Amino acid sequence: MTKPAFLDSLDAQLDWQREFYKDLHRNPELSLEEHRTKERITAELTDLGLEPQGISDTGLVAVIENGHGPTVLARADIDALPVTEDTGLDYASEVDGVMHACGHDMHAAALLGAVRLLNENRDAWSGTYIALFQPAEENAAGAKAMIDDGLTSKIPTPDVALAQHVMPMPVGKIFTAAGPVMSAGDSVKITVFGRGAHGSMPHLSVDPVVIAASIVLRLQTIVSRETDPGEFAVVTVGASNAGSKSNIIPDRAELLLNVRTYDTAVRERVIASIERIVRGECESAGAPKEPTFEYFDQFPLTDNSEAVNDTVTEALTEFFGTETVQEATPATASEDFSELPSAFGIPYSYWFVGSFDAEKYQAAEEAGTVLTDVPANHSPFFAPELDPTLEIATKAQVIGAFAYLGG
Repeated sequence: MTKPAFLDSLDAQLDWQREFYKDLHRNPELSLEEHRTKERITAELTDLGLEPQGISDTGLVAVIENGHGPTVLARADIDALPVTEDTGLDYASEVDGVMHACGHDMHAAALLGAVRLLNENRDAWSGTYIALFQPAEENAAGAKAMIDDGLTSKIPTPDVALAQHVMPMPVGKIFTAAGPVMSAGDSVKITVFGRGAHGSMPHLSVDPVVIAASIVLRLQTIVSRETDPGEFAVVTVGASNAGSKSNIIPDRAELLLNVRTYDTAVRERVIASIERIVRGECESAGAPKEPTFEYFDQFPLTDNSEAVNDTVTEALTEFFGTETVQEATPATASEDFSELPSAFGIPYSYWFVGSFDAEKYQAAEEAGTVLTDVPANHSPFFAPELDPTLEIATKAQVIGAFAYLGG
């Protein structure tokens, strides 16, 4: 791959990108409420002479058609989280209880920067570049909303899709890998039913609190006793809710579960085990009604194409060097990005960009310890180092696309 010489001009636009990033960070918006964010991105794209197209209520795309060649789709998510910021940044969130605690503002700023560079240097590449700004990644609704609004018929069919995510990893590093890099995720609300009674008359009840407690304990055996030790699975009970008073046995209890897996067969087996255990405990307790299961916030597996990952990794390594580009360890978090390439039936690659104090990571590595004091995504203290993260993320977007468009 010929290195794009125009990346030398990135310094001239970084101040613009930094201000855009800070503006998004000060003004975060929750999933499916990203109206101001959409307007800001639309204004910037329009100023570049492009014609952004709204797809779904708060999503948008910009298409740069530049002669014959491959078509590359690059995606950035744009929504924030219901988190109260505690970073102390001078550009901290000005919206009560809402924060860009996952780095999506960085993703949007980096993709917008890549769009500007490619748009202003069309003589250096050939093909079609599609910049997609996706809402509602945090609740797994945004990609589906854009697809349901006719995404696949409103833009050219891409040959490949690319995306990246800032992570609590050493700043200045990029991490790539073929195969699963983000887990599939499923949340489920389970309601178990009992028979309510006075707290002093437990013999007249079927106590759903006891049923729920038994279920919580039995669920722990799905990973420890039903899953092959070489396979990955997580089953977390995040909430258990029942009753409102000490002397009242309620008539129902609710459990909120979260499941993470890297394999479709494992996912199906884990979900089947959850339902089997819940039904079994209810039956053994004499519950008067069948339990109910409500699945929500379901994220697909992010499973990188080996061919696309190899192409992108080779290009990134050639540009940044082997010290910068390293092998990624699969993350246990989840994403809905893969819904987009799946809708088109195309391969994809998704990589990580480090964004936190590299010296701390190096010191921990030399000491043989695990670094635990770096705020993870979704933390109220999550604050990626603006420099050089924004510069590296922008260059990574360009290089990933240029691996296909620069030939």
